[in-house]
Amino acid sequence: MAFITDTRGTANTLGQRLSGLRATIVTAYTQRKIYRTTINELDMLTDRELGDLGFGRSMIKQIAFDSAYGK
Repeated sequence: MAFITDTRGTANTLGQRLSGLRATIVTAYTQRKIYRTTINELDMLTDRELGDLGFGRSMIKQIAFDSAYGK
């Protein structure tokens, strides 16, 4: 005779899933805000100031992306 034992963990409740969704949205919003702020601040610098920092204007979006989302 065979026996089957089901050892699944508890399923996430609706509240837990909504809480996770909210955390994901807040994280995405925060990262996007960092991205936009970095672009705006670097865009206000002159080419000379950007050169003093060691990069050109074409690198602004990549720098903002790296600062917001990591490398």
